[in-house]
Amino acid sequence: MKPIIFQLVVAKGVVDTNCYIFACPETRAAAVIDPGALNRREVDAILGALSDHKLAAACIIDTHGHIDHIAGNGAVRDATGAPLMIHELDAPMLGSDLLSGAAMFGFECKPLAADTLLADGQAVQVGKRTLEVRHTPGHTPGGISLVGEGVVFCGDTLFAASIGRTDLPGGSEIVELRSIREKLLVLPDDTVVRPGHGPRTTIGKEKVINPYLRDEEC
Repeated sequence: MKPIIFQLVVAKGVVDTNCYIFACPETRAAAVIDPGALNRREVDAILGALSDHKLAAACIIDTHGHIDHIAGNGAVRDATGAPLMIHELDAPMLGSDLLSGAAMFGFECKPLAADTLLADGQAVQVGKRTLEVRHTPGHTPGGISLVGEGVVFCGDTLFAASIGRTDLPGGSEIVELRSIREKLLVLPDDTVVRPGHGPRTTIGKEKVINPYLRDEEC
């Protein structure tokens, strides 16, 4: 059986962030990826999706530390008891209005410590399924992508026909393109790309249509 994957749009009307639930069909254990819920209604939608499908949150994983991907961390952790995971280089963003971008959107980033600091190559177990952590900096210093069975959750690193912005603190287009080239484009062409915003795509499609990836380096 293939992993169970649900997509919910949070931070609606602000930036429309994709929050994902990745679950093991055998054990019903689930990873909540990027719960960027900006209000209680969006938090309840995440919790409702878990409840409706009889899934138990085994972990909460932030692909990076921007407010539209982390805002619901505390509420989801409080409700489920699931440990919060983020790359060690983005951990300081969890409590910073400036680094998380919360101040830019007029929100407050309440101090919150991660339970687990992730590193490149680490495997996160979700029931009988595994998500491989690939460090893909560029949008943020500690941005990660999570590789599952035929799918990659890449946060704001790679989008359909675009890439993540690099003009925020800690961003670098050179580093981001290197991350995409070395960590994502090496995946099979039929790998489904599930980005932090916008529609899904595939690695093979992006090699052909993405204008940022047409130079010889990529």
